[in-house]
Amino acid sequence: MNRILISNGRIIDPANQVDAIGPVCIANGEILSVLSIPNDFQAEQHIDAHDRIVCPGFIDLSVRLREPGHTQKGNIASESRAAASAGITSLCLPPDTKPCIDTPAVVEYIKDKAEIAGYANLYPIAALTQRLAGTELSTMFALKQSGCIAVSNAREPLANLLILRRAMEYASSHNLLLIYHANEASLSGKGCAHEGEVASRYGLPGIPEAAESIAIAQCLELAELTGCRVHFSQISCRQSIIKIQQAKKYGLQISADVAIHQLHLTEDDMIPFDSAYHVIPPLRSKNDRSALLSSLINGVLDAVSSDHQPHDLDAKLGAFPETEPGVAALETLLPLMLELQRQNRLSLTQAIALLTQNPAAILGLPTGVLTPGAPADICIFDPHQIWRVDVQNWRSAGRNTPYWGQNLTGRVTHTLQAGRLIYCLNDL
Repeated sequence: MNRILISNGRIIDPANQVDAIGPVCIANGEILSVLSIPNDFQAEQHIDAHDRIVCPGFIDLSVRLREPGHTQKGNIASESRAAASAGITSLCLPPDTKPCIDTPAVVEYIKDKAEIAGYANLYPIAALTQRLAGTELSTMFALKQSGCIAVSNAREPLANLLILRRAMEYASSHNLLLIYHANEASLSGKGCAHEGEVASRYGLPGIPEAAESIAIAQCLELAELTGCRVHFSQISCRQSIIKIQQAKKYGLQISADVAIHQLHLTEDDMIPFDSAYHVIPPLRSKNDRSALLSSLINGVLDAVSSDHQPHDLDAKLGAFPETEPGVAALETLLPLMLELQRQNRLSLTQAIALLTQNPAAILGLPTGVLTPGAPADICIFDPHQIWRVDVQNWRSAGRNTPYWGQNLTGRVTHTLQAGRLIYCLNDL
């Protein structure tokens, strides 16, 4: 199907400052026109988007697909289907697969699996160091040539700051973005919760805010020294925001995102010993959450990610500190963003920009826009539809979410990737 007409929807395209009701025409996988229909255009497929929002497809900066290596938790086919049902048309895969993404062969394996799954826009992130061991640099250039979009050591520590400096120099010389998970391991230790009142009350080992903010300060010094572009992933606390804000004022090439659950939950929401709330970085204080929300509005934080981490049942059984951290979050990303809009924390245009225009700019992708000539990656959603988070509606293999059994508002009805319909709610 090469020519598609989407009509009657409210088109929101933050990059082009469009917010109006009208048609979108697609031809040969690209946007042909917005708000007008060319005289010679004959659609082969028609999607009526009445009472729905039509926007660029979402771009998720951090999605664990659990393949290769952890397929008991999920795989590329199951999680890319979940991503499509959530309106996500591009996603970044961190390198902590098994084996990790430190050779072109692993990249090729992932791309082959993505092609079989029918999900084209899967972007692997290369390991910063071999085996993510933190001691020897990876072959970044070869990994870039094989299709990696950035480099990162995921949440694995580096042996020392000299390794980080050399890695940043190497990445900068090949114009590679460094995605940095800020964590000073000597301070976070084996912590599993925010170092605060709740952790003290229940005897949980705490992770101080300083474990994150000190790591950011060190990385910023090296970013200035090396000129490396850095994206800080999943920021969680106020002190980190202050440092990022100051660095942006000085003109460093940096950006940052926050995981969606950090914008809704705090340490006070943790149900004691419920491992669904075990995330890293941990749920912080109310003051931290307020600072995160404010920083989305003033532009200190640039994007919102799902930080999707599906787990099997065994991974979430046992004492809270012994369970594996992370939530399955692809399918709750949009409704939780819309909830921020209903709370008047963000406008709808701001919320969409944080999922489309901004992450595209961070990664240098041509998507995240509805500009004629751009790939026709499009999400259509009903902002008022209420649905229940349960087995009937869930696509991900991981069911580890604090929202299980709850009603959420806002549901994707269609997802197109390069003009190809990869999800339609009515087809289920």
